[in-house]
Amino acid sequence: MHSLAFTAESAANGVLIRDFTLGDIPGVLWSPAATPASSSPASRASSPSPAPLVLLGHGGGTHKKHRAMTGRAHRLVTGSGFHVAVLDAPGHGDRPRGERDERDIAALREARAAGAPEGPVVVPYNARLAEIAVPEYRALLDALLELPGIGGPVGYAGVGLGTAIGVPLVAAEPRIRAAVLGLHWPDALTEAARRITVPVEYAVQWDDERIPREACLALFDAFGSREKSLHANAGRHVDFPRHVEADSAARFLGRHLRPEADTTAA
Repeated sequence: MHSLAFTAESAANGVLIRDFTLGDIPGVLWSPAATPASSSPASRASSPSPAPLVLLGHGGGTHKKHRAMTGRAHRLVTGSGFHVAVLDAPGHGDRPRGERDERDIAALREARAAGAPEGPVVVPYNARLAEIAVPEYRALLDALLELPGIGGPVGYAGVGLGTAIGVPLVAAEPRIRAAVLGLHWPDALTEAARRITVPVEYAVQWDDERIPREACLALFDAFGSREKSLHANAGRHVDFPRHVEADSAARFLGRHLRPEADTTAA
């Protein structure tokens, strides 16, 4: 069993930021600034009504405090009152790379330099990382739901590597009630995607030079959810409109994690 320990704390612009370790896995938790930092029973008894939690998955080659993670987290905390948490993926951020990681990264660089398809390298690499990360995220969920002020329902958001981790996680974890995903090949994810029945918002880049459009659409089609929406953005992989999609994700998660507060219905 992984134990959760907070290692640093700060606050800015109404957001409480707490670095933590889950065993030896580093992560960060963003919360509304009024949330008690203590997990003692006395603090839990005096805490406000629990707020929903959103788990984030960062992209390949980035880390838990990449601007995409901090930007999404601040939107979700300040705009919706959610708690938001992310772990460094295996071999990313403050987690050391192993020899196999180095070989896979070198192979990816070689493919890009040669103009060869990236999928044959990235898909098995991300699948291997997901096998490690999914149990870690489930253990994180166990630990965070014990803290004061944090309760269900739970959402998930992540693209790229975040989707490679998120699809099997959402398929396996009944406490996750809605997911925002995108930008990934279907090859290793189709079976798990078919088991997902919660609402899904899925983003693609229509002119993606790395992930063929047909591959993105195949993964979207595989989701077993009755409610799923496709966001198709013009442009290449690097043109992904983070601010637009982050705002849309916040609205989507707000509708499904705080339906009583939804004011978008006609």
